[in-house]
Amino acid sequence: MADAEKAADAAPARPLDAIDRSILRMLQSDGRASIRSVAESVHVSRANAYARINRLIDDGVIRGFSARVNHERAGQGSSAYITLKIVQNSWRTVRRQLQELPGAAHIALVSGDFDVLLLVHSADNRALRELVLTKLQSIPEVLSTRTLLVFEETDLDPGAAPPDPTSRTS
Repeated sequence: MADAEKAADAAPARPLDAIDRSILRMLQSDGRASIRSVAESVHVSRANAYARINRLIDDGVIRGFSARVNHERAGQGSSAYITLKIVQNSWRTVRRQLQELPGAAHIALVSGDFDVLLLVHSADNRALRELVLTKLQSIPEVLSTRTLLVFEETDLDPGAAPPDPTSRTS
């Protein structure tokens, strides 16, 4: 973890106002948006938009910028969520090892019937099988795994407003 990221994690979070939230929605929708377009969209000066984005980065609210990838077109036609039961108090050790796995996209420590939820992308089911049977199950702290194949997925547009639960559609 980078020093700036550690510092941001240790400092108490500053409250976000409506402009900060609007900037976040815009950047989630288009991480390549220019400072000028962000400023115009949220009705602040470019200097103010620039300062706010930098503060959001410095505070660890914005962790980085990335591209949304079509995994199938990128040669990763097989995706799966894998649940893991792990040895108690081994989360940090297991997390480090999972981060090294090829195709690991998301790792979460969760509560419930299993301990870890892992999202992976691989070239095909044979590569996925190899990942589970030789790499995951060789981690001593992993007690068991369950693989859930992804048949279809839809990325939700983070910039879109959630549906209004009080509105009626007929």
